[in-house]
Amino acid sequence: MRFILFAVAFLVGITPAHATGGKKPNIIYILADDLGYGELGCYGQKKIKTPQLDKLAANGLRFTQHYAGNAVCAPSRCVLMTGKHSGHAQIRNNFETKPDGQQPIAENTVTIARLLKALGYVTGMIGKWGLGMHTSTGDPQRQGFDHFFGYYCQRHAHNHYPTFLWRNGQKVPLEGNSGKATGKHHSHDLFEKEALDFIRNNKDKPFFLYLPLTIPHVALQVPDDSLAEYKGLWNDPPYKGGKGYQPHDHPRAAYAAMVTRMDRTIGRLVQLLRELNLEEDTIVVFSSDNGPTHEGVGGSDSVFFRSAWLLRGFKGSLFEGGVRVPMIACWPRRIRPGRTSDHISGFQDVMPTLCDIAGAKAPKDIDGISMLPTLLEKGEQKKHEFLYWEFPGYGGQQAVRLGDWKAIRQSMHKGNMKLQLYDLAKDIGETKDVSADHPEIVARIERIMREQHVPSKLFPFKAID
Repeated sequence: MRFILFAVAFLVGITPAHATGGKKPNIIYILADDLGYGELGCYGQKKIKTPQLDKLAANGLRFTQHYAGNAVCAPSRCVLMTGKHSGHAQIRNNFETKPDGQQPIAENTVTIARLLKALGYVTGMIGKWGLGMHTSTGDPQRQGFDHFFGYYCQRHAHNHYPTFLWRNGQKVPLEGNSGKATGKHHSHDLFEKEALDFIRNNKDKPFFLYLPLTIPHVALQVPDDSLAEYKGLWNDPPYKGGKGYQPHDHPRAAYAAMVTRMDRTIGRLVQLLRELNLEEDTIVVFSSDNGPTHEGVGGSDSVFFRSAWLLRGFKGSLFEGGVRVPMIACWPRRIRPGRTSDHISGFQDVMPTLCDIAGAKAPKDIDGISMLPTLLEKGEQKKHEFLYWEFPGYGGQQAVRLGDWKAIRQSMHKGNMKLQLYDLAKDIGETKDVSADHPEIVARIERIMREQHVPSKLFPFKAID
C-alpha cells in the first residue's frame, strides 16, 4: 500500500518532502451560482447586504479582473476542475444526458481533487456538481472526492426544496418537501450543515472542501426568516411564473434574501474555523461560476440590482458581464488584508494555485498560471499573454482578453465571423467597437482564436470546424 501511494504521488509530481512534511494548509473553495460581479457590497452593491463576504474581503484580497471558465454552469466548472480553458476542455456547454444529469467528464481526468487527494488531503464536495451522475465516469467520487453531498444534476438543482439529495451515490429522501416552492428542508441550509460537519470531522487532517452552492440561481426560493429582512423595501411587482419557475409575490426581496442567506453561511464557516483554531491554517476562496441571470428569468431582476455592475451582458454571454466574476481570497497571516488586485486571471488558474499552496506540481498540459505570488506578495507573478473562451451555446461565441483589449464573436453558428473589439481601459462597458481602427490587433486575436480552438465532436463550432 505504501508503494502504491508513493507511485501516485510520483505521477502527480509530489516530492518526498511534500509527501512526508508537516500538516498542509486546509483549502476551502466556495462557488456561488450565477452571482454577478456587482452583487456583493465590496464590489459596489447597495441594495443587497453581504457583511460576511465584505469582511472576508477586508481581511484578505479582492480581485477585480478575475474570470469564470465560461458563460454557463457546466463548462465553467469543467475549466475550474481541470485547469484547461474552454478551447481545450472536455465540457464546453451545458449538455443533458438521459435519464438524468449532464455530460460526464472522462474517467482519467486529472482534477484538483485527484491531485490533492494524492497528497493526503481529505476531499469533500458539497453542493452542485454538474459534471456527471454517480453512475457515470464523471461521478465526483471517481474524480478524486472522498465525500459528496448535494445535486449531481443541474436541472435537479433548479429547486431549492427538492424531494431528495444525494450522498455518496445514495439517495437521501427529504421528508416534508413536496418539490414545490416551500418545504421543511432548504437545500442551502443542508449544504451549510454538511460543510460545517465536514470541517469538524476532519479538523486534525489537511482537507480540501469544494463548496459549489446553488444560491442565487433561480428558482426564487428562500425561508421566511431571510425573506422578512427585505420584504416591503421596494416596489416589488409579483412574478407570475413561467419557463418552469413558480410564481413569487416578492421576487426582488427573495433574490436579495437568497444572497444574504448565503453570506450568513460564509460567516458561520469562518467562525467555525476560528473556534477550531484552524483559521490561520486555512485559505478560503470565494467566487461565482458565471455572470448573473438574464433579466426576468425566474423572476430575477438583474437590472434593478445592477448585478453585472457596469459590465455588458449577463449569463450566457462572453461579454464582460457574463464572465467577469468576483473573487476573494482570505488566509490570515499569509495574505495581507485589505488589498485589491487587478491581476488578470481565470478559473484555469485555480488548479495550479491550489497545487502551489498544497505542495504539488500542476500538470504540464493545463492553461492556468499560479496566482500564489499575487496572493502572498512573494516572487514574480507570471501573467497570461491572453485569456481565451469559446462557447457553442447562445448562437456560438468566441472571446479573447489580450491586455486591455477584449474581442468577441457572436452568432457563429450562422457563419458570422466578424470580430468586435473593445478597449476595456477606456470602455469597460464594451459599448464602442474599435475593430476598424486596429486591424493589427484584430489579426493577432484572430490567430489566437484559430490556435486555441481544439475541435470537439460533442461541442462543435459550425463556423470553425
